[in-house]
Amino acid sequence: MVRLSNFSRWGYRSLVLAAICFVAGPAIAADRVSTRVEIYGVLGLHVLTLHTVLDEAADRYTLTMDYATTGVAGLVIDETNHAQAIGRLTAVSADPASFRSNARRNGGEIRKSVDYRPDGIVEGSSTPAPPTPIAPAAARGTVDNLTAYFRLQRQLAAKKTCALTVPVFDGRYRYDLVFSDVGVQKLPPERGQAFDGDAIGCRMTRRLRENPDPEEVEGLSL
Repeated sequence: MVRLSNFSRWGYRSLVLAAICFVAGPAIAADRVSTRVEIYGVLGLHVLTLHTVLDEAADRYTLTMDYATTGVAGLVIDETNHAQAIGRLTAVSADPASFRSNARRNGGEIRKSVDYRPDGIVEGSSTPAPPTPIAPAAARGTVDNLTAYFRLQRQLAAKKTCALTVPVFDGRYRYDLVFSDVGVQKLPPERGQAFDGDAIGCRMTRRLRENPDPEEVEGLSL
């Protein structure tokens, strides 16, 4: 289990990335690796639990992610999400075959589904429908968001660099995840953070393709 404090500093996408990079270490064939990340906010209040499971068998992978708000945060924002990506492993990367996501927030529900065909065609859907439909040509060559983070982890293991741009389509939105290096950092075990040792720092920028001007930047140390 990994315990992290200061939720506002990490942000949701950074926490998913952290969980995948913690769990996706060296794995042997037919191996399963899982991690649970507990997130604490102001005054040490428990706000979210994030659980990730990676299954690898031969050249295939299944990456499953579940998270849920808890404690006081769950009373204010009752949110859960279950997502799973299935695909094929390459030498230093990963190619998805399917992605499914079911998220609930304060009574509302969003279901997303994407299938990545061998001929490069990507078929995705979302319920309810997305505010801006994504053209089939714009989705071609994309991956799901879990596979995007998994690709970064495999690149870090092979090349020790974060420099990577991944086109993403999750069935609802089309965006790019842009990762860049911020250097190696020493993380001390303090303020509820239990990891002790050197970490490769990555910066992640999320760029919406419908409107390339706004950018959401989230820093993360791994």
